[in-house]
Amino acid sequence: MSSASRIRVATYNIHKCRGVDRRTKPERIAEVIRELDADVIALQEVVNVPGKANLDQAQYIAHAFENYSWRFGETRPLHGGQYGNMTLSRFPVRFYRNYDVTSRGRERRGCLRVDVDVAGRTLLHVFNVHLGTGFMERRQQARLLLSQDLLQHTALTGPRVIVGDFNEWTRGLTSRMMTDNFESIDPRMFLRHARTYPGLIPFLHLDHFYFDKLLTLKDFKLHRSRKALIASDHLPLVADFTLPSS
Repeated sequence: MSSASRIRVATYNIHKCRGVDRRTKPERIAEVIRELDADVIALQEVVNVPGKANLDQAQYIAHAFENYSWRFGETRPLHGGQYGNMTLSRFPVRFYRNYDVTSRGRERRGCLRVDVDVAGRTLLHVFNVHLGTGFMERRQQARLLLSQDLLQHTALTGPRVIVGDFNEWTRGLTSRMMTDNFESIDPRMFLRHARTYPGLIPFLHLDHFYFDKLLTLKDFKLHRSRKALIASDHLPLVADFTLPSS
């Protein structure tokens, strides 16, 4: 057995399964997820209304992949069900918790933590984040993320990966605070441009990857398949890491 494990992590804002053609199709999102071939997939803007066509998105996606376990973190109620973040994992999930990172007076926002056991060798803490659109709002949320109650908690003994839609398109305080504490992926190192949103004509960089120095980044890509360009206004980001053996 090698001294390090390899893992592929993806983040994807699925926009309630509503594509750029204005059609809501969970099956199309599931097809894009299948294309990623990722071990852990963090999804944002997921609707979970059991029994309602096109709104039963979390259940539909979960049932489409027998080899993934899944956890859902509610951000707010919606249509008699839930709306929030969802994380899929090929590896066993040892723990999960949903955190409220809402800024007072603003739309409710969440961070879903899922701890996965990578091949029985490494416990990886994956944080699935969707932050607000307001500048001051994100400042407060960044402080919540980096608090002792969340990313700096003493129970986090393994490497951490923080991914999702940070809604920050400039290098603001949130980005600076995160890069002071974690490694970050600069898309310009792997892609022609740093812009990744919206998918068809990208001019912003909203979706981000942050990770511990214990992890080694091997590859990074923006997934631009024909289906992905239509299925959501965001495109999936995919990163390959090697993890330490313990």
